Amino acid sequence: MLVHLSISNFAVVKQLNVNLEHGLTAITGETGAGKSIAIDALSLCLGERADASAVRQGAGKAEIVAHFSLDGNTAARQLLDEHELTSDEDDNTCFIRRVISKEGRSKAFINGSPVSLQQLKGLGQTLLAIHGQNTHLQLLKEDHQRSLLDSYAQNQIHQQRVRQSYALWRENQHKLRDLNEAARQREDRLQLLTYQVKELDEFAIGEEEFGELETEHKRLSNGASLLEQAQTSFYQLYESDEGNALSIIQSSIERLTELTEHDASLSPILTMLNDAAIQVEEASQELRTYCDHLEIDPLRLQQVEARFSKAMELARKHQIEPEELYQHHQQLSAEFETLNNQESLLADLETQVATAHADYLNATKSLSESRQSAAKKLASDIEAQIRQMNMPHAQLAVEVCFDETLKPSQTGLDTVTFTVSTNPGQPLDKLDKVVSGGELSRIGLAIQVIASDQQATPTMIFDEVDAGISGPTASIVGGLLRKLGKQSQVLCVTHLPQVAAQAHNQLFVSKLTDGASTETQMLALTKQDRVDELARLLAGDKVTESALANARELLKSTESN
Repeated sequence: MLVHLSISNFAVVKQLNVNLEHGLTAITGETGAGKSIAIDALSLCLGERADASAVRQGAGKAEIVAHFSLDGNTAARQLLDEHELTSDEDDNTCFIRRVISKEGRSKAFINGSPVSLQQLKGLGQTLLAIHGQNTHLQLLKEDHQRSLLDSYAQNQIHQQRVRQSYALWRENQHKLRDLNEAARQREDRLQLLTYQVKELDEFAIGEEEFGELETEHKRLSNGASLLEQAQTSFYQLYESDEGNALSIIQSSIERLTELTEHDASLSPILTMLNDAAIQVEEASQELRTYCDHLEIDPLRLQQVEARFSKAMELARKHQIEPEELYQHHQQLSAEFETLNNQESLLADLETQVATAHADYLNATKSLSESRQSAAKKLASDIEAQIRQMNMPHAQLAVEVCFDETLKPSQTGLDTVTFTVSTNPGQPLDKLDKVVSGGELSRIGLAIQVIASDQQATPTMIFDEVDAGISGPTASIVGGLLRKLGKQSQVLCVTHLPQVAAQAHNQLFVSKLTDGASTETQMLALTKQDRVDELARLLAGDKVTESALANARELLKSTESN
């Protein structure tokens, strides 16, 4: 429930503080005084976009603060808890603050924490609902009529199932379309891959094979030179009778061994020569083994050379490095297998699309059955309400037409149409062809009364929804609003005394000007003030004793209700 509203430097308001009560509160005042200013401010406070024009002329910023009681408002509490915006001082209250600078920049806060407009709007939907002067025009739209029926029938589960099945069907349909569109490219690619993969399969290079081929090719192609040079080195190190490296080192060791008896400083050199002799002897044995095992095989060289050349040729053909040939082969094989499998995937996807569409149809049929079941009762309830509002001969029907040939949508396959007849003998027809503005307002108000039993929003605001009605009808409308006020907090901007008299509380909006600037004020009226204001609404500029007496009678008649 809205407890308090504070407005600073907003439009023509310099400073305004209003305490709000439970029940029906009527907001009255002279034409042009700014009766809707509080509603406009609340709209901004709850997430509507703002610009610099909202700031009072000459002020640096506009500020709006709304204080709500969350008593019994589970939805608002859950949302605040979810976003960690609960008040530290009192979790039963919520303060919303909106600031708009003269440059048009805007900031929003919930319980002192900065928030986005999206968060503000989300919370606002749990706190209050605003029904403006043009709200009832939405009734003329079939989409809105369908939404009203779904809300009345509490079709949330059916609607969710339809949305989910529709989304799955659309997703599979898009996949199928993409596969079909790629069919031609897939065939061309398959033809190329068939040749390429077959050629690579026949060659079947191993993962590390190219490196091994390269090494073996170098060894085989230089085999004669390797053997000759290795044998020469072995001869010079170990076998030459004219003096090999090992014998020369050993001779030096013998001479230096004798000399160390005379000079011990030669011992390290002797040690190094002994090590060198061991290394030379071991290297000579390794060379002998190498020469014994080195094969000069022209046939093997021919085989290696052919495979090495083929690998180089395939690498050039595929525009890759020879070392990448194995990995490239694996990638092409995987792509080839995937494209081959897409034929079966296409068939599977066609089955999935058909299944998803069947599920969607079943979901829409269930939703349609629920709508049709609720349509008669909703029509009966609306008809009963509007007949009380000076439309005694009104007949109303809610037609639900299920049509599988309609373009699928996430709202189902129903066409929902409200039809009405306001005079005896007049056939039922669409609202926009039958009702006047005042009659449309009454039908809209009747729907709000009917929906109030399911209304989760604790505060409802009506901005001149009684436009186009007067006399006895106005009294009935006022009574309906008062009935709503017993269940929720209701604020109503009105110019009708019959409506204002039904209110539990009344606020008066006045406009003051000194010739240079204009300021709007809003005051809570006492009982006597209400009599005076109702008399003004009844009589106009000249308030007579008769008007005052009528005003007192109006208030007296409503106090007993």
